[in-house]
Amino acid sequence: MKIGVLGERCGVSTKTIRYYESIDLLDEPERTPTGYRDYGDDAVERLQFIRDAQATGLTLAEISSVLELKGAGERSCAHTTALIEGHLSAIDAQIEQLTAARKELVALAQRGRSLDPSTCTDPNRCQVISEAREQP
Repeated sequence: MKIGVLGERCGVSTKTIRYYESIDLLDEPERTPTGYRDYGDDAVERLQFIRDAQATGLTLAEISSVLELKGAGERSCAHTTALIEGHLSAIDAQIEQLTAARKELVALAQRGRSLDPSTCTDPNRCQVISEAREQP
């Protein structure tokens, strides 16, 4: 199949397919006598795997490392699991940071609702933020 057909079947652009070839995620296909790329069904499976792996949060470099193991005939489950666990840890850390930020914003919003705007006389700072920072 030609590159456009492959792209349509997998939901990716021809530019993406060419990029994946350039970084060795996708093998460069045979060429027709007229020079067109001629992809087989294996390219569809590979592209679908790449898209599925990206949907889990894996980077192209990480996907490449999984595919390298598979290409060498090795099992990749432990490696893939370790990559996914790394992403889980990063997400957990982000959740903690967002929870702390949310807590601070809730406190500032409550503070803002309780302040009298007429007492705000500083031309360069808002008392909702600046006075909250000065308190222990």
